[in-house]
Parts: sequence; C-alpha cells; structure tokens
Amino acid sequence: MNDQPQISNPDSGDFAGTPRFAEPGVPHIRTLNVPGMQALYVKEVRRFFKVQLQTIWAPAITTLLFLVIFTVALGGAGRTVIGVPFADFIAPGLIMMAMLQNSFANSSFSLLVGKIQGTIVDYLMPPLAVGELMIALVGAAITRALLVGAALWLAMLLWPGVHVMPAHLWAIAVFGVLGAAMLGFLGLITSVWAEKFDHAAAVTNFIVTPLALLSGTFYSVDRLAPWFQSIAHGNPVYYAIMGFRYGFIGTVDSTIANPVATAALALVAVNIALGVVTYRLLVSGWKLKA
Repeated sequence: MNDQPQISNPDSGDFAGTPRFAEPGVPHIRTLNVPGMQALYVKEVRRFFKVQLQTIWAPAITTLLFLVIFTVALGGAGRTVIGVPFADFIAPGLIMMAMLQNSFANSSFSLLVGKIQGTIVDYLMPPLAVGELMIALVGAAITRALLVGAALWLAMLLWPGVHVMPAHLWAIAVFGVLGAAMLGFLGLITSVWAEKFDHAAAVTNFIVTPLALLSGTFYSVDRLAPWFQSIAHGNPVYYAIMGFRYGFIGTVDSTIANPVATAALALVAVNIALGVVTYRLLVSGWKLKA
C-alpha cells in the first residue's frame, strides 16, 4: 500500500470548458487590430512630439524664411502671378513643400532607426498585419505634416502683406492629406531599402528636394517652355502643390483640362502605386528579416 499522499486529479470534464490556445499561426484577431494600430500610431507621434522644437517649429521657421527672402527680393512693385500677389502665390506652395518634406522625414526614420539600433523586432513581432503597420506609420507621418503646415500657416497669418485665408477648405484638406500620404509611402520604401542614414539623406537630397523645388512652388508652370511644362506635369509633387494652392487662392497655374480633378486623380493613383510597392516590400521582409 502506498503511503505517499495522493494528488487528486481534476475531473477530466473540467477541461472541456477551459479555453484552448489557438494553433500556431492561427490568428486570434480576425478583424482590424484597432488597439494595436492606435498604440503604434501614438508611439510614433510621441516620438517626434517630444522634440517638437526640432520636428515641427524649426521646419516652420526655416520655410518662413523662404517667404521673407522671396517677398523682399521679388514681391515688390505690385508683382502678381496668375492674377494674385506674388506673396499670396508662393505662401501655399511653401506650406505644402514643408508638409511633404516632413512627412517623408518622419516615415523614413521609423524602420531605419530600428534596423540600425537592432530594435526592428519591435515593429515586426507585435500582432499587427502589414496593412495595419502601414496605416499607423503613414498616419503618424501625415500628422507631423499637418502640424508643421498648421504652425507655418499661423506664422504666415501674422506676416504683413501675406493673405493665406482659405478659399476652398475641401481642397486644402484633400490635397494636404494626399500629398503627405504620398511622401509618407515614399519614406517607408526608403526606410526599408536604406541601411544607414546616408542612404535616406541621399533620397532626400536627390529625389524629394528636386521634386519639391521643381514643382511650381516659386513660379508659375504656365510661364515655362512647353517641354518644361511636360516635365512638370510628370512630377506628382506639382499636383499636390497646385491643388493645395487652389484651396487658398481659388485659381491654378495649369493649362491641362480640369486641372483640380486631374491633380486629385493623379495623386490617388500615385498613392495606390506607392502603397502597393510598400506593402509588397514589407510582406517580403526584404532587408528587415535578415
């Protein structure tokens, strides 16, 4: 006879009511992971907001200096462009240019710094689908762009001789979000491809900045030679700035048919194309899961 204390076994029937863990690879969250996206979005926003003097206010002040220089140098003697004062013409373009550059800077930093510091697993391991990861990161980039644009707009409101009161709020909202999303996707693609900060800086210097400066920010495209107009019409940043400017001054510097609608459709098409490329790169794990 065994004198050792007996351990009572639980009734096997109790196991029937115990929730079982899912099989490996079977997702528990079968719908959109809103809490996960929100957590990543808030984390990305807090990251750039902690250094807001550098990420929001500094770009706004730097862009404002462009307005000061160009209005002092070229805005005198009642100069007008497409029927509006020169300062009123370039102010919306400067706001949009700053928004685009900061959207790219924010999204191109996230995954790249994770790869360099070895913390990329913090983006890959959470239960977030690739689409959810993209929404959170691009959403944070758009948020930074909107904050920079709002800061710059407030500063321009106080600048004498510049009128930046909206004429079409819907155009400002649509083209502001579409333009910021476009550079947000491009920044994500860059952060996947880049292996060091020099690579991201090269994309900024040789792609983003030329596209922004050659997009009609400081001049009217309809005054250019026909061959250069064709080049400008192939620049997606031109459509973002043209549509955004239309939201402020109510007119456009374009000879194409239905310019505002064409600009919106072009930006939607570019965003879809960049979104597909970004999605496929993240799904493949190229340069992320090595």
